[in-house]
Parts: sequence; C-alpha cells; structure tokens
Amino acid sequence: MGLLKAGAGALGGVLADSWRDYFYCDALNADTLVVKGTKRTSDKGRSSNTKGESNIISDGSIIAVADGQYMIIVEQGAIVDACGEPGEFVFDNSSEPSLFFGDDKITDRIKTAFERVGGRFTFGGDTGKDQRVYFFNKKEIIGNKYGTATPVPFRVVDANIGLDVDISVRCNGEYSYKITDPLLFYKNVCGNVEEPYTRDKIDSQLKSELLTALQPAFAKISAMGVRYSAVPAHTTELADALNEVLSEKWADLRGIEVASFGVNTIAASEEDERMIKDLQKAAVMRDPAMAAANIAAAQSDAMRTAAANESGAMAGFMGMGMANMAGGMNAGSLFNQQGGGGTPQSQYNVAAGGGFATGNGGGNGEGGWTCSCGAQNTGKFCSNCGSPKPAPAGSWTCSCGAENTGKFCSNCGSPKPAPAGSWTCSCGAQNTGAFCGNCGSKRP
Repeated sequence: MGLLKAGAGALGGVLADSWRDYFYCDALNADTLVVKGTKRTSDKGRSSNTKGESNIISDGSIIAVADGQYMIIVEQGAIVDACGEPGEFVFDNSSEPSLFFGDDKITDRIKTAFERVGGRFTFGGDTGKDQRVYFFNKKEIIGNKYGTATPVPFRVVDANIGLDVDISVRCNGEYSYKITDPLLFYKNVCGNVEEPYTRDKIDSQLKSELLTALQPAFAKISAMGVRYSAVPAHTTELADALNEVLSEKWADLRGIEVASFGVNTIAASEEDERMIKDLQKAAVMRDPAMAAANIAAAQSDAMRTAAANESGAMAGFMGMGMANMAGGMNAGSLFNQQGGGGTPQSQYNVAAGGGFATGNGGGNGEGGWTCSCGAQNTGKFCSNCGSPKPAPAGSWTCSCGAENTGKFCSNCGSPKPAPAGSWTCSCGAQNTGAFCGNCGSKRP
C-alpha cells in the first residue's frame, strides 16, 4: 500500500506542479524588509492549479516585480536568479519543467514529466526540492529615531584663532537607511525566512552601531572646519561620513546604507561652550587695534563710573589714574603698533594719561618713529637697540638746546644761525656759493 500511495503521490504531484505559476507580492509597508512571494490561485473556483506545492516554481512561471521591490529566486537554499527591474519576469531556467511551457515537443515534455515521477517516487511521492521567491523592500526606511545617551566627543577646529580642542556634545534626531544589496542582506541577515522579516528585528542593532560610528563621523566633518553648532546644516556630509565609517559592517556585510541623517539638536555642555567663547574672545585681542578699542571702551566706562563716584568725582578719577599706572598698558601704544596700515584720520588715540586725542593718521601715530633696526618707538631712544631718535630733516639746535625746524627757535626766539661759510648778498639773501641764488650778484 505504501508503494502504491508513493507512486500515486509522485504522479499527482508532477501533474499538479506542471502548471505555470504566477507569483506576486502585495505592497510592502515601511516596517517590512523581506517577504516570501505568494503563488496566486483563483478564489472563484476557476483555477485548476490548486494542488501544486507552494515551494515549487515550474518552468515558465511569471513573477511580477513592482517599483520599490527587488526579487530573488532561491533553489535548494542557493540564489539562482534575481531581478530589480519593475515588470514581468519569466523564470525559464527552472529544474521543474512544465508541460505547458518550452520549445520541446509535447511528447518530449511528457517523457520528462514521467522521469520526474521516478525521482519523486524515491522520496515517497514528495518533491525532494525547495524553490522560493523573495521580495525585498528597496524603498527608504524612514523614521528611525536616535539619541546619544552619553556625550559624544567632538573635535572643534578653528583655524582663524588656532583652536583645536575636543569637547563633548549630545544630539538626537532621525535617520533612514536603504537595502542596496539584497543578495548580501539575504545571505547575512534574513536568510530563508517563512514569515515576513520586519525592521524591528534589526533596528536596535543598527541604532547601536550608528551611535558608535558617530564619534569618527564627527571627527571627519570637524576636520572639514564644520563647527558643532553648524552640523544641522551639513547633514549630507555627515551621512557620507557615517557611510564611510559603517561601510564594513553595513554596506559590505549586510548590503544596507544610510540614506539620510537628520539632526534635531546638538549642544555642548555649558562648561565647554564657555571655554570656546572665552578662547575666541581672547584671540580677538591679538589684533592691536581690537585690543586698543577694547581698552578705550573700558576706560570710557571707567570715566563714567568715576564721575558718578559717591565719594566725589575727584576720588574716582584718582583711583582710575592709579589703576592706569599699575596696568602698564594703554590704548595709544597699541594703536601705534599698527604701523603703516592706513589708520583713518578720524581714529582716536588714547594717551598714556587715559585721555583721548585726535590722531593725525600715518604709520607710527603722533610722535612715533621707526628705528633702523625696525622697532617702533615713541621716546627719544630705541627700546630695542638703544639708538637715539634721528633728527628730522632740516632741523637745527639752538644755543638754548632746543631742537627746531623753522627759522626761529621755538623756545627763545633766536634766529636760525647761518651755515658755516655762508654770506649775505646786498639783496638780503643768504648764500653759500659764488653767486647769489636770488639776484645773481657775485660774492664780494
């Protein structure tokens, strides 16, 4: 009886599996990554193809592939065919020939069918074969939330002030990913599943690996000069950096990639933010003009405060003068360090005593001079090499000791002495040559 039952089962199975099949997949929702294809049979009682094996795909069967789907055919656990283009796919390479498909004569197809009966008989009438169709979701899997439970290191680079420091930031947002290589995903993730493979089976692992990859990804975009506060405007670069970091685990192992990465908020600790602001503010003072302006503003505030001193304005200004003398720095000397930078004529220079005086523009400020060694000075001797301040062109020293450039001494009123060897012409002009430079008369 067993042999008769096996023979009848083998014959009936071969005949039932000789029909061409039609496989399809219902719309894949955002939570389904992989689903097994469904063999369509009419529910109106019109179809005769109702007794075939669900895991047998006869030669010539049609598989419908929709947009956003990728189809693979697995036989005996191995991938034998695949298609990612939408449309109708005809499977014409099956190891299960159909009586109703093929270029062979009908007699040859019947002969092949009976040969299959013998093969199935050895398995007790069963097929001894497994063939399946799987559909993969190629659409973007969105809405994956993330958040850093602990601060993530972020390198802050500011070439303008020479800043390179590591801080800690917290961030949260959403990211999306896509299956870019279904063959790798099937081999290394979902495998030969019977039930739909949903995102909840892998999301926690992906989220953990993503948060781990944030640190090197942040390092890559910070090296590009992107500040942590500007990261939400550079999510494309961040997604590329994450894919580069995750390429070994995600792209090369599982066949998935980060499609987009969104940042809702990213913030550093109050201590780190205060440190960065203090360093940036201090770096501004490297510019003498900025430092001088800051001192001038502070002195202006101090003058207003001194004028409103409860003990009297004089006491306030005395304290201000003592503080200025103890400080050892004034805005005037800083403005003078600007050199020939074209200080505007309307710029205010602050004198050593703390008052304001209108400057004359120019390279060295009022009273400033440049020594032959290159140092900028305001006194009578160079602060670098000790050389005396050179006398202005055309200057002369009066008998009273005053330096002058005009025809009379600015101290005692004495006239400028005539040069040695000079003579006075009858026209009153002073000359040193043989003839008068004014009237041409010969020297007497």
